[in-house]
Amino acid sequence: MQDNANSELSAPKRIPWNKGKLTDAKPPLRQKHVWAIRTKLQIDQRPRDLAMFNLAIDSKLRGCDVVAIKVEDVAPNGYAVDRATVRQKKTGRPVRFELTEQTRQAVDDYIRTAGKKPGGFLFTARRGQEDRMTTRQYARLLAEWIAGIGLDPHLFCTHSLRRTKATLIYRRTGNLRAVQLLLGHTKIESTVRYLGIEVDDALSIAEQVDL
Repeated sequence: MQDNANSELSAPKRIPWNKGKLTDAKPPLRQKHVWAIRTKLQIDQRPRDLAMFNLAIDSKLRGCDVVAIKVEDVAPNGYAVDRATVRQKKTGRPVRFELTEQTRQAVDDYIRTAGKKPGGFLFTARRGQEDRMTTRQYARLLAEWIAGIGLDPHLFCTHSLRRTKATLIYRRTGNLRAVQLLLGHTKIESTVRYLGIEVDDALSIAEQVDL
């Protein structure tokens, strides 16, 4: 008995894996942060990063889908289109998204300066490479963009870009169904959880709509 007691006292305490780590969903960027990053990337003359950032915001795609975008997905004729469709890796379902004018301009500038052609990946780690950028490389780039405007990169992740426009659309319209479609979620409950809104909030919105 005494030996057991001593072994319990001497055994190292098990430290939870998430001790000291941020495990909650990372927040979306605010509008002022989006514009600050865009401005810095323009000043620093980084056409690839600007195109990637703008496209990630507009497309609301997961990181694995952003890095898998091919030139013809957004610029089938050599220039960016108004709307594009990408098949999601996680669900296998296609999702359609809009490209704003500033995103189209950024993509066109990048395609021209990098000499991108249909058939290849839009975003590669280095100029002249054919292999697509990895999600890890994308996450490191995001951390660099975030730190570049004075924010803590540990507070954000690639899902922050996915959430940014979706959250803004929900706050302005309260239209969960529209956000669900834009995010490519199969269930609206997933959208509720993803946006971090309460079910009661969703129900109150529904109660305001009379048929």
